[in-house]
Amino acid sequence: MRTIQGPAIFLAQFAADAAPHNSLDAIAGWAADKGYKGVQMPSWDGRLFDLKKAAGSKTYCDEVLGTLAKHGLTLTDLSTHLQGQLVAVHPAYDAGFDGFAAEEVRGNPGKRQKWAVQQLMLAAKASAKLGVKTHTTFSGALAWPYMYSWPPRPAGLIETAFDELAKRWRPILDAFDEVGVDVCYEIHPGEDLHDGDSYEMFLDRVGNHARACLLYDPSHFVLQQLDYLEYIDIYHERIKVFHVKDAEFNPTGRQGVYGGFQPWVKRAGRFRSLGDGQVDFSAIFSKMAANDFPGWAVVEWECCLKHPEDGAREGAAFVSDHIIRVADRAFDDFAAAGVDKAANKKMLGI
Repeated sequence: MRTIQGPAIFLAQFAADAAPHNSLDAIAGWAADKGYKGVQMPSWDGRLFDLKKAAGSKTYCDEVLGTLAKHGLTLTDLSTHLQGQLVAVHPAYDAGFDGFAAEEVRGNPGKRQKWAVQQLMLAAKASAKLGVKTHTTFSGALAWPYMYSWPPRPAGLIETAFDELAKRWRPILDAFDEVGVDVCYEIHPGEDLHDGDSYEMFLDRVGNHARACLLYDPSHFVLQQLDYLEYIDIYHERIKVFHVKDAEFNPTGRQGVYGGFQPWVKRAGRFRSLGDGQVDFSAIFSKMAANDFPGWAVVEWECCLKHPEDGAREGAAFVSDHIIRVADRAFDDFAAAGVDKAANKKMLGI
């Protein structure tokens, strides 16, 4: 067993135009002051990081790592959540997702999709130069508008969507494989990979690709009413990234899983700051330790009520309190009698 690394924090929700959130040096100092030891980098945010430059320059990557190290921080991995979303977009979401892309490809779904793939390819090269072993992203979605089967889905519709999704991702997975980096899909509503079954449908179509791994975030499973503890038992060998995010689900006579088109604060299922929701993190951290999870505990702050500064500060302490320093010996070693083959045979009557 090994002790989980952390706490770390995903910087995406905190980057802003005002100090101390508007440059890598400033936000690194802010994160360190909060008690964090690592950061997960949003690759699309030019205020903090230049993905194209990182893909082509080891010197720049060393500068990024040096800036973090100055504040006692480690880079956990890069994120391409926004670009990964654009690898596969159903036409119903063209307008909604267009803002995720570079201006020069907006309004042109074909060019936008190619741009997204190029971004992932750059991320593979940058990850190698930065020395990280995992990468986080979204799968994108072609089948999501048909998630609820009304009207009844035509035969083969979902299978065709997943065939195409796998076709688009296979070259990306191969590129990451060439540099020894795992692609960790955040299993998330709105993505075609939104639960275990959908992940397995994809995994089968990419030939059980060794790099097609998982980002584990229990908050999304609370909102789906999926057993987030059994999920670890099933998929622990593929889980390489861990987002520590809380949530609650309080159904009423008016509302359940789908949220009734209400704003976040009025939904039955809501994301909460760590410790304010219903996720059993003691059980999760125990399972992670028992299954030898190799990565970081990364706080992703998303709360409909609490101020982000408070959520970030409390999150660092929360994760630190939950990380289990694994034992280096068995608790009953004091009573061990040593190894004696003859005695063992005598005890067994053989």
